[in-house]
Amino acid sequence: MKSRKRLSPEESRKSALEAARALLIETGPQSVTLKAVAARIGRTHANLLHHFGSASGLQKALAEHLAKTVCETIIEAVRASRAGLGSAREVVDLAFDAFDREGAGALTSWMLLTGNEDALNPIITTIHELVDEVAPEEAEIHSDPKHVHKDTLGLVLLALGDALIGAALAKSLGLPRDTARERAAANLEASMAEHYEA
Repeated sequence: MKSRKRLSPEESRKSALEAARALLIETGPQSVTLKAVAARIGRTHANLLHHFGSASGLQKALAEHLAKTVCETIIEAVRASRAGLGSAREVVDLAFDAFDREGAGALTSWMLLTGNEDALNPIITTIHELVDEVAPEEAEIHSDPKHVHKDTLGLVLLALGDALIGAALAKSLGLPRDTARERAAANLEASMAEHYEA
């Protein structure tokens, strides 16, 4: 009989969140249950209850985990773009991929449908912190102090909408699949041009 490796509480929690993220991406948000995650990592349901308190707690922790991962990636892209090392399209692709391929869009819709809006707070809070980190330096040289907030709102709404219905809508309208990404990049480029001219 093979014994399970003893993990620290932090390692166990991280392992559970990675398993939950994999389940979310592979089979959708409805599959992110304590039982399914426990089975995937070879732990007990009771072990996960200890770490997360409930399925809702697991989903909230997953939202926080996704938000931090996504925002860290996006802020690196924003900084690269400002330094002339990246483009608006690269920032857009990272945001859209976070909501589509990384599962944040599916998780968001599931939380709203199940009435668990509180689980979205970590995503909203992390995005807000990301924007606030970038915004002060923008405010110094831009006449609109909410400039970055507005750009972020537009980008996140487009990315979320695209993750949920973009493929079907683009197909129905006879448009290329990446049309929403192109629009988001054009919006961001126009905003950045306006910002640097101001």
